[in-house]
Amino acid sequence: MRDALWKLSAAAQAAAVRGGEISAVELIDSHLERIAEVNPQVNAVTQLLAERARQAAERTDRRRAAGEELGPLAGVPFTVKESTAIEGVPTTFGTPRFRDLVAPVDAPPVARLRAAGAIPIGHSNMPTLILAGMHTRSELFGDTANPWDPARTPGGTSGGDAVAVATGMAALGLGNDSGGSVRVPAQFCGVAGLKPTTGRFPADHRILGPDDPGPASQLLVTDGPFARTVGDLRLAYEVLVGTDPRDPRAVPVPAYGEPLSGSLKVAVVADPGGHGVHPTVRAAIAAAAEALRDAGYEVHEVPDVPRLDEALEAYGRITVTEFAPTWPVVRGLLGEGGDRYIEMTMQRTPPASADEFMKLMGSWLNIRRSWAEFLHEYPLLLGPSFTEPPVEPGLESRDRAGRDRVGSGMRLCTATSFVGVPGVAVPTGLADGLPTGVQIVGRAFREDLCLAAAQAVEDGLGILTPVEPIVGKSTGN
Repeated sequence: MRDALWKLSAAAQAAAVRGGEISAVELIDSHLERIAEVNPQVNAVTQLLAERARQAAERTDRRRAAGEELGPLAGVPFTVKESTAIEGVPTTFGTPRFRDLVAPVDAPPVARLRAAGAIPIGHSNMPTLILAGMHTRSELFGDTANPWDPARTPGGTSGGDAVAVATGMAALGLGNDSGGSVRVPAQFCGVAGLKPTTGRFPADHRILGPDDPGPASQLLVTDGPFARTVGDLRLAYEVLVGTDPRDPRAVPVPAYGEPLSGSLKVAVVADPGGHGVHPTVRAAIAAAAEALRDAGYEVHEVPDVPRLDEALEAYGRITVTEFAPTWPVVRGLLGEGGDRYIEMTMQRTPPASADEFMKLMGSWLNIRRSWAEFLHEYPLLLGPSFTEPPVEPGLESRDRAGRDRVGSGMRLCTATSFVGVPGVAVPTGLADGLPTGVQIVGRAFREDLCLAAAQAVEDGLGILTPVEPIVGKSTGN
């Protein structure tokens, strides 16, 4: 076991530490060796916390030796996106301007994982300020490579965590998602990822000072974990749920809801909105649908999801309106070319007037109602996280066509973030040497149903990672 501790699932790692089969220090050292081996090739881990992680592991081992009960993630290393605070470590957001922005306390999800025994082993890369595009490239740390093919993006904005988990540098990763930032890199890197219901996990997304962001940032951004198996994703989910006085938005809803009677109905939409879907993505959805049928789910192909284009338009108008007043200052923090993605977005979607904004807020609720009715009939929805295989790095910032192509590709992620429902991304296999995957969307606060369905897909189609990074390979799209 000691020769490949980093290859074990998070559940197996924690069980081995709790049972005394291995020490937490051995487990951390195994991952540090793995980071030293592969991170130079993929550039996913940005701020390595080697000594801090070893010290935390030593404390875990002392507690076990003293007979204390250890948590469900005892000794398990995890990475944390550069936008999420780790106490005593700079939260840089990938920009040089914030390189000395040392966090005074852990963000709520980091604190929860740590309380369960997990150990933060490093920060992970992201696009500068989360705004420079979908590809994981920051001004401070450079590009992160997709381990399956460096000519393809790992996705983003939580791409560093997805790559770290996929390559075995950490058993878990902590990202966030406001329109696909967990689910897209999960699909592109061949791992599982969870975007929870709005209000399911407590969070604190303030950047500087005590002031909170506006309504769009408050309601769209959710922290979410990555793992190599759905079982590990479930472990992280169980740790992260609950309330916290630092986040009045977090809702005290049980992690597991009441069982639903009869066979669970799953709606399948391979091409949301009818805007096109790549054959390999369509095939992945078909394979996942078959795995669900085999597991006893009642699978139905339906014409479409509710009001997709309306949701996308409202999402764009609301976010741009909230963001526009600060754009002249923010663009100066993004570095050369880092402003292209948002600039093209703002040119395409102008800010709304005050009257228009109020109407948009009403539309937001109305669209959420339509989705609630849809998910009342079909408790689960199977569809793509991204409607193409992994694309080339920086496509979304290259020109308007590239920006629109990427925006269209992640449209189901954007819509489901807008309505606040949970989604689990799960791998389905390989096509032309690249990972394929799907997402399973559910009713609000029914992550348990999504995770159970994702487990059925994993049971039927298998696990893809950990993977050895490929250097210098290129594939066609």
